[in-house]
Amino acid sequence: MTVLRSGSASDVGRVRTLNEDRALESLSLYAVADGMGGHAGGEVAARTAIDALQDSFAHHPTADGLRAAVERANEAVWERSLSDPDLRGMGTTLIAAALVANPAGAGDLLVVSNVGDSRAYRFNGTELVQLTTDHSVAEELVARGEITSAEAEIHPHRHILTRALGVSPEVQADTWEIVPAQGERFLLCSDGLTNEVSTEQIARVLGSASDPQEAADTLVRMANEHGGSDNVTVVVLDVLVGDAPQGAPLSPDVFVAATGQPQPGNPPQPGNPPQPGNQPQPYTGLQAAGSVAAVDAVHTGHHAHMPSRFTLRVALFVVVLGGLTAGAWAVTRWYVDDSYYVGLRQGQLVIFEGRPGGFMWFKPRPVLRTGVDTSEVLAYRIPALDQGVQEPSLAAARQYVHNLRAEAIATRGSSTSTGSPSSSSYGPAGPPSTTSTTSLSPTKSSSGTSSAANTAGAG
Repeated sequence: MTVLRSGSASDVGRVRTLNEDRALESLSLYAVADGMGGHAGGEVAARTAIDALQDSFAHHPTADGLRAAVERANEAVWERSLSDPDLRGMGTTLIAAALVANPAGAGDLLVVSNVGDSRAYRFNGTELVQLTTDHSVAEELVARGEITSAEAEIHPHRHILTRALGVSPEVQADTWEIVPAQGERFLLCSDGLTNEVSTEQIARVLGSASDPQEAADTLVRMANEHGGSDNVTVVVLDVLVGDAPQGAPLSPDVFVAATGQPQPGNPPQPGNPPQPGNQPQPYTGLQAAGSVAAVDAVHTGHHAHMPSRFTLRVALFVVVLGGLTAGAWAVTRWYVDDSYYVGLRQGQLVIFEGRPGGFMWFKPRPVLRTGVDTSEVLAYRIPALDQGVQEPSLAAARQYVHNLRAEAIATRGSSTSTGSPSSSSYGPAGPPSTTSTTSLSPTKSSSGTSSAANTAGAG
């Protein structure tokens, strides 16, 4: 018998206004969904996927039942997007873990299934291993040997997904079957965590927090402290009772009791569950700071679920679908990569590549920290910058920042020489007086008008 304990946390982050992530914790099913689609679409997609996953798995709580539940979640999101024109194009990632009976014999299995770039990790007290492979352009480049795993972590298109729930009638999920060992800790998370927190830092948190809820709260807090550029959601699972850890058997004399302190006695054995009030905590190895091991996506004992038949009809369908997908991806990529905007991050002007708020699942990324503080521009410019001011090129964006600073210097200099109020007195009510001695032409946005905010949400 396997006994799990879990904790979860989710936060909107410091940039987004809507949390499009969703977490699931139940007795035997755990999941994280990261919605995308802008406005309410991403939140609807994530919620629809989680609800369908939970309902379907409840009817068939097996390894095959989880695979079927992921397919049902995809169908539910797809059907919902077709029923509402405002939700067209929405989708979501999904990482799910289910505790099921092992059909091959005694014991249980932890079945992990993923679509997209939300991840699952396994931590044994010393090593943090990524179980899943991101379904992204960057990971495909790694698989083809064109870039390294380290380069993929900072690749500009690492967030461009090649698979997601709800964007087509069918989806192929990757699935692993794992024998959970007593004392191990598993992490499910959206990319809002891995974008901001390194694997070394994640391992240290998982190795130092004795309680899964504490670990989840700490990881979300760290993601926000490191920028919080996206929604962040994590679920942490502890194996309280299970098989002995591989390569690190439990001592017959010591186990960790509910107090978190070593206690004399034998660890609970399968088939002899602990009595209430004496539930074991995670294996003592979890108290040590962890390190990171670089491993392949599929490990010994983790079997990816692959289709067993590949016919000519399937091959033709894959070729046609691949061509359409590549064409749509290329057009969308050009649309996003050809866009820049000036926004604010931690009180400074930053130039981003992409669309303010993101476009579909393409998220903006900072390309230049200008070093210009908000105190160096006129106050009435701040609201537009907070929303994001689009520019047709990186050079135009840099010129716009230069103009803002020059405008403030000229206005304040003129105000000082004439004895008029300083520029800060204008506030958001409007631009400064035309008594400034410097004439500045308005910087054109990508729409051809004076710089203005244009936002679009993404999960």
